[in-house]
Amino acid sequence: MCIAIHARRPCQEKRELHAALVFSQPGDRLDLDDDFELYPLLHDPLQLVLPEDHRCADQAHVPLEELKDDDWIGAADPRDPCDRLLSWACAQHSFEPVHTLRTDDYAVVQGFVAAGAGVALIPRLALGPPRHDVAVRQLKGAPLAREISVAVLRTTAARSIRELVEALTEQAKLVQRRWSDADADAGLA
Repeated sequence: MCIAIHARRPCQEKRELHAALVFSQPGDRLDLDDDFELYPLLHDPLQLVLPEDHRCADQAHVPLEELKDDDWIGAADPRDPCDRLLSWACAQHSFEPVHTLRTDDYAVVQGFVAAGAGVALIPRLALGPPRHDVAVRQLKGAPLAREISVAVLRTTAARSIRELVEALTEQAKLVQRRWSDADADAGLA
């Protein structure tokens, strides 16, 4: 059995990959062929992270158009689903986000934001405990989110893979319940 975090084409072609955690933006067609079955796990909303002294830090829900002149901190790969969602959302407001820094380390992103280098969108699951020197807010309007799923090779009969999918599904439900409880406690539900 081979389990990977990021599906890579050579593993797919050789059928060495039995399961992969994948994330995408809603509506994306993942680069998986018909030999893989996709099991959705979690709808992971993107959180707006601002410097604590940002002009919008006192708002619970920040209109995206108010951030059109801000610098953005994005993923190392501009094709990242979160960056593509941001670009799509900004285009709905007639602007393109300007990325001044890029990294795949969300702790580093928060550090850059705290230092005043820009603002960022971070998936809620990746946010971890936010720093005291940043403000975590929601964007106004329909939430932007990435989709997290597990892709399984259809010919995989290993019981361990079925158990893995069941365990991941159960954990995703727990995360969703915790988020719902936290939102209710914060008056956001």
